[in-house]
Amino acid sequence: MNISTPKERSPKQHSPKRRPSSFFAIISRMRYIERWSLMRNSRPENLSEHALDVALIAHCLATLGNVRYGKHLNADRAALIGLYHDASEIITGDMPTPVKYANPEIRDAYHQVEDTAQETLLDTLPDDLRPMYQDILNPRKASEDADEIYTLKLVKAADKLSALIKCIDEAQAGNSEFVTAEASTRSIVIDMAQDLPEVRDFMNEFLPSYGETLDQLL
Repeated sequence: MNISTPKERSPKQHSPKRRPSSFFAIISRMRYIERWSLMRNSRPENLSEHALDVALIAHCLATLGNVRYGKHLNADRAALIGLYHDASEIITGDMPTPVKYANPEIRDAYHQVEDTAQETLLDTLPDDLRPMYQDILNPRKASEDADEIYTLKLVKAADKLSALIKCIDEAQAGNSEFVTAEASTRSIVIDMAQDLPEVRDFMNEFLPSYGETLDQLL
């Protein structure tokens, strides 16, 4: 008869006492930040919804780059950056694009405000996690790697595609308020597609289905 000996107990590991972190409680408040605040919306869009759209599209664009164009991009990282790309707006609110880019002085000042808001968010994290999340919230300071730079271009394109999709949805709902926004955003995306073939493919293959009914989609 085999008699098993009791397993040796490892000495108790005492983890250091850590202060509570409000980081994810703050991030969860993305749902309270409404976009397109200066315009009449048939259906309001919050920052949390927009972040998910950008993450999904950015992942798709990076995957297209890898599969079709010989890139070596981290699609998961593209999605993650997309999820957090507007996190600073939890603190600053959503600045309407015409105001944000009205002139170089306002643009530069707003970027400084964004940087301060990001630092405020990062300061709520435990010290050992901060470097990892800084690399996500503020990736432009993280690397000079060519693939990383290209990934950030795709995330920016995903942001514009998400805005275009919102405009399409509003137009389909009979809201003429977004006609000008759709035209200007579409023009920006078309320009991006000249240098980013992944954006061109998304526009040709995926964008036409937006605005269709569920029966048409299925």
